[in-house]
Amino acid sequence: MEREVIQSVGFRNIVENGEVIGFQLKLRLPYYRGVFLSQLRPGTLTVDGENFTKEQITWCLQGEEYTAEEMAEDFKTHWNPTETAVLKVKKPGGLTQGYHDLKYGFCFTSSYMPPVMQAALDPDKESFVFMPEFGHHVNERRLIIV
Repeated sequence: MEREVIQSVGFRNIVENGEVIGFQLKLRLPYYRGVFLSQLRPGTLTVDGENFTKEQITWCLQGEEYTAEEMAEDFKTHWNPTETAVLKVKKPGGLTQGYHDLKYGFCFTSSYMPPVMQAALDPDKESFVFMPEFGHHVNERRLIIV
């Protein structure tokens, strides 16, 4: 696993039935304790200036796929810091060969913080207030699809 949150391994187009339906990338969790899926607050992915909302992204952990809505309700599935998550992004035709600039922001709540404070988090809103108790990460990386 690489030090960067956005991993270079696993960045590629997704092909189903001979058709490119989107692309995927891998993330590692930058938190030593791990989190339950309900603690995650997925944000918007930007690739070469094009935004992909959390509704266009499916998270894959431990062989299962989750939408943002499903993650918000999942209090049992735990993302360990030693495993990567695969984000599958819907984009007919996928990405072209070559370099792409990626930017992804997400945050997570700590299990020991009060729920009232947790409710204020939304990494997509400009009014987002960073509190040191919460992990808020905006990650940028240039990767290549061959």
